[in-house]
Amino acid sequence: MRVFKVIYLVLILLTVTCIKVTAQTNYVAAVHGVLDLRNKPINDKIELTGNWLFYWNQLVNPNDDTVGIKDRLLVEFPFKWNGYTWRGKKLPAFGYGTYLLKILLPAKHPELKLGMPDVYSAYRLYVNGKLASSNGNVTTIAKGFEAHWEYHAINLPNADTINITLQISNFIHSKGGIGKPIFIGPADKIDLARHQAEGIDLMLTGCLLMGGLFFLGLYLLGSRDKAILLFALFSMVYSYRIIGTDNYVLHTLLPDINWYITARMEYISLFLGIGLFGLYTLYLYPIDVNNRIVNIINGVSFSFALITLFSPALIFTQLVNPFLMVMLFCLIYIPYVYSRAWRNNRPGSVYALMSAFALMSVFGISLFHYWALIPPLQLVSFLGYLAFFFLQSLVLAHRVSFVLKKARVEAEQGLKAKSEFLSTMSHEIRTPLNSVIGMSHLLLKNEPRKDQIEHLDVMLFSANNLLAIVNDVLDYNKIEAGKITFEHIEMDLAAIARNVVGGLQTAAHDKDITLRLDFDKKLQHKLLGDPTRLSQVITNLVHNAIKFTPSGEVVLGVEVKEQTETTATLMIFVKDTGIGIPRGKQKLIFERFTQADSSISRSFGGTGLGLAISKKILELQNSSLQLISEEGVGSIFYFIQTFDKAAKQQEQIDVKAKPDETDKLLNGISILLVDDNPMNVMVAQTYLKRWGAVTDVATNGLEALDKLDTSKHRLILMDLQMPVMDGYESTKKIRANGVNIPIIALTANLPKDVEEEAFKIGFNDIVMKPFLPDELHSKVLHYVFKQEHV
Repeated sequence: MRVFKVIYLVLILLTVTCIKVTAQTNYVAAVHGVLDLRNKPINDKIELTGNWLFYWNQLVNPNDDTVGIKDRLLVEFPFKWNGYTWRGKKLPAFGYGTYLLKILLPAKHPELKLGMPDVYSAYRLYVNGKLASSNGNVTTIAKGFEAHWEYHAINLPNADTINITLQISNFIHSKGGIGKPIFIGPADKIDLARHQAEGIDLMLTGCLLMGGLFFLGLYLLGSRDKAILLFALFSMVYSYRIIGTDNYVLHTLLPDINWYITARMEYISLFLGIGLFGLYTLYLYPIDVNNRIVNIINGVSFSFALITLFSPALIFTQLVNPFLMVMLFCLIYIPYVYSRAWRNNRPGSVYALMSAFALMSVFGISLFHYWALIPPLQLVSFLGYLAFFFLQSLVLAHRVSFVLKKARVEAEQGLKAKSEFLSTMSHEIRTPLNSVIGMSHLLLKNEPRKDQIEHLDVMLFSANNLLAIVNDVLDYNKIEAGKITFEHIEMDLAAIARNVVGGLQTAAHDKDITLRLDFDKKLQHKLLGDPTRLSQVITNLVHNAIKFTPSGEVVLGVEVKEQTETTATLMIFVKDTGIGIPRGKQKLIFERFTQADSSISRSFGGTGLGLAISKKILELQNSSLQLISEEGVGSIFYFIQTFDKAAKQQEQIDVKAKPDETDKLLNGISILLVDDNPMNVMVAQTYLKRWGAVTDVATNGLEALDKLDTSKHRLILMDLQMPVMDGYESTKKIRANGVNIPIIALTANLPKDVEEEAFKIGFNDIVMKPFLPDELHSKVLHYVFKQEHV
């Protein structure tokens, strides 16, 4: 309601301004062809209205005293002769005539100017017998006639009597004569008023053109909203109505411009402007608009525009009056549409409704001025236009903002759904993979036949490939979503390198190639960084090198490039004697889902994500992955990174050492295994049994609470996602009861996705499914024996 109060206040102010301006205009009417101003001070513009002498079909010479009184008419100036009844007949539009006026001035008056507006066709203006101004070519027949429109200001002679003779002829327009008053006034004020009018029109035209071009660019380069396009076209088309009509500033700037072109442009801009605005409203609020009404308005508007384009001036200049009915209807219907949109809470509708009231004021002034009821009130119209286009810009800005917000919400929902989908798929794929990989390992350790070993190797290889693909896709998705975070904790680089080499030693041995570690002994300190991500990068590089090396060796190297007391700059490289990469394709391999040759994925497998992930991880840590390669010789992948040193020196590590899982170091150890998947339970139980442990099984978190015996169980292996009660809730209750038994989470999700919440609740560690026997073995040993020494 506050908005409407503001609108009403603006309309009242506009009305008061109109009345005030109208009241301030000097109206002194001529009587019998004489305008007596001798007793009136001339300090402002005076319109030369009242009774002028008029001679139909006569071009009276200024100094001709023989003109007969019987041919003379007294007309109310300004006077259009078409349709005027004289001697029982209505005068046609085509013809010619002369207007005469005598002005009596005071003995003393300032320097005066006469403002001569456009007439419908052509004129000659004489002042005290001398030709003072002309437009076009005045003739008595159609041949040789030439129409033209242009404003002129004429300096009046310093005399107390001014005789004005105005000759007008028309053989083209549907209106003959003159429709605007001539005016006189002090020269400085006449010039100032014209400059103000020109300045306002030029400024408003520039605003409309630039606004239209801006919204056109917005449509072409960004938002494909047809409402934005239509408003851009409306603004550019309607800009001609400002500069090419009424004051005809364009004709002043281009005095030789063709009348036939400008006349058509004036009418077409009106018809197309209304039609485009109707279409704009339709696309802006389609639900609130009656399509049939808008289609009728558009049909009339565009039909009139076509008629104007192809018909003679006598035809298209008669279209204005019937079209005024369309404009009057639009003045009522558009606010109605915007008010409906406002009631229905459409985006930007409050601004649209306010702009409708501004448009009503502008069109109202234009119509009343056209009917000669009020003066042009140009400043008021200018403010109304500015308010209208500013508010419409707010409507479109609000619309674009609304669309962007909606798109952002949809994108966020899509990302959330995508993340949830990937998380679910990760769990669903990893769970059966855990069983496949686990059972394959177990079968390989049960002394299978030679032919069975080959089959199991193929099955294990395929399962591991599938797991690698799942890991790569999930990891890259996480990096792209910007959800990756980096730790800054103490890490043992030698141990990381040892683990990578040890973990991939079997893969290298299967291909009969050598995998070795070349570690610079100058590095004596542990470092600060993210051990998980560093291990991931190095593992990707070493795994790639093994995959693409048919014979020879792969070397993982760590070289100290520079070190101080607090930092160490290292070059970590992986060198192989593999197939190499052609120079032209070396940049290509770092792109996602891309390999140097499409045949490589068929020959060697993989998603093409490993290097892309490694490159992204390093770039996020201000490093970069580099490549030196020669086709058929081999490749060196390396990166240089500066790490902060930790306080402790790192332990000397035998990189060839590997835990022996055949030693039954868990003899007599009781472990509670909590998992709802029977296959996972069977795999884990089998491993634990081989290592000497005794297991009790619970199928959900609630059952685990019932079966937990603190005097018996030394460790809990807890799945996170289970029915009835999940692992999170169960662990939370166990810790709340004061139980400090180590709990290791079993999860098919990526560790980074769950570790923050898991460690916060009370888990001691995480083992990712499908788990490697070595990893499960080492972590179980670690926490069991750690518990003994506490």
